[in-house]
Amino acid sequence: MGLMHRRKQGNPERQKKMSIRQQISILFIINMLFVVLACWFINATFLEKFYLWNKEEAMNYAYENFNRAAGKGILDTDEYDIEWQKICGKYNISAVILDADSQTIICSSNDVGNMKHLLMDYFFGVGPDFNLRDKRVIDENDKYTVQIVGDKRMQSEFVEMWGVLDNGNPFLLRSPLEGIKDSARISNHFLLYVGMASVLFGTVMISILSGRISRPILDLANISEKMRHLDFEAKYCEKEWETAEIEHLGKNINELSEVLKTTISELKTVNNELQRDIDNKNKVDEMRREFLSNVSHELKTPLALIQGYAEGLKEGVTDDPDNMNYYCEVIMDEATKMNTMVKKLLTLNELEFGNDTVQIERFDIVALIENYIQSIDILLKQNNAEVLMDRYEPVYVWADEFKIEEVLMNYLSNALNHLANERKIRITIWQGEGKVKVSVFNTGEPIPEESLPYIWEKFYKVDKARTREYGGSGVGLSIVKAIMNSLHQNYGVCNYDDGVEFWIELDTEGRTYDETGTSKNGS
Repeated sequence: MGLMHRRKQGNPERQKKMSIRQQISILFIINMLFVVLACWFINATFLEKFYLWNKEEAMNYAYENFNRAAGKGILDTDEYDIEWQKICGKYNISAVILDADSQTIICSSNDVGNMKHLLMDYFFGVGPDFNLRDKRVIDENDKYTVQIVGDKRMQSEFVEMWGVLDNGNPFLLRSPLEGIKDSARISNHFLLYVGMASVLFGTVMISILSGRISRPILDLANISEKMRHLDFEAKYCEKEWETAEIEHLGKNINELSEVLKTTISELKTVNNELQRDIDNKNKVDEMRREFLSNVSHELKTPLALIQGYAEGLKEGVTDDPDNMNYYCEVIMDEATKMNTMVKKLLTLNELEFGNDTVQIERFDIVALIENYIQSIDILLKQNNAEVLMDRYEPVYVWADEFKIEEVLMNYLSNALNHLANERKIRITIWQGEGKVKVSVFNTGEPIPEESLPYIWEKFYKVDKARTREYGGSGVGLSIVKAIMNSLHQNYGVCNYDDGVEFWIELDTEGRTYDETGTSKNGS
């Protein structure tokens, strides 16, 4: 039952929701259609009734005007004839007024005889066409009757008012209704066409307007999506036509981005410190023993040389000033090498014991490499070396900037010391999903395959004679290993026919660690 219910309910994430633009457009179209259909319905239902009401009001107005003129006795005067014609023409009324002897006082129709016959028919009901007319009374009192008359013979309808004026004169007012239904039909068609055109035009306009409203919201959504992937470089740019609410939201998003960037940087720093403490707990004793063993081993040779040459000078094995200078130079050179080795060992010791704080921050790895290459330009010229590196767009990574610089320094120093053939160093950057890979390749002899598993160990030297020639201590790659392990990142080496490539990987997105120090994002 539970499985069937879940299948019916579906996956909420797959239910695609409409955008703001679509919702606004649909609501507008529905509203416009409702208005047009409502107007059409009201027009079709009440237009004819409204028209009849207007006709009745016009006849009432004409009746009142004629009644006042009859009371004043001016119906048959030339002055009133002008007003009579205006009223009849304005309201499309045919009118006739008779005297007590059934003689015409005034008539607006050319067919005076027909108007008199109609009026007599209503008073006496004896006309030949009396039974050919359908009558429907809409208003009646002791002075007049208002009715709708259908003429079966002529297939037409009229609104008529007939009765007696206050002075006793019979009258008849008549207005045709034959065009009202056609007018209503034409009006409804016209309203429908105009309404559809309005809906279409309104749809285009609301689509444009809703696009202007939804576009900044989509921009903010894209920025928030980048923030979700810990990319805080994107910022919202204000536009003149935006609403105050969108502008306020954009400012808050930008401020939130800065706060999250700072907070995540601090969190990553604390996270790495926790990881470091966990690792140190199990490694301290082993590293201490290994450190003492390696130091005693590495110091034996330089100490023996210093002691031997110093005893020789003391015992006077030679009186030649050149030989004595040579002995002193050997002693000084070995002392310098011991000093350099001790400094590197102290640095390595701090890294391996976790006494050095790892400061995770976001920086441009391309700029770091370019700046370091510039700083060693003199050294490159002295070694007749050439560094090749393509131009790259900025690549931002999360790491300890100072320690990554030390890693690159050891890689480049190692490359300079083992250059041969074309004497070129090539630096390459590859960017993948959430990662960036930096490699340092130098032309020269490949590392023997049997030595590859051991080059990261302290004091391991592939060619001891060559290492001693350029003053190497065998600690540089161990420092690289310690730094990369402290950052929980990958590193390695690849052999080629014409040289050797050392590489490291760094995160372009943030990473988190669980309580055991294992990366939750993969390693």
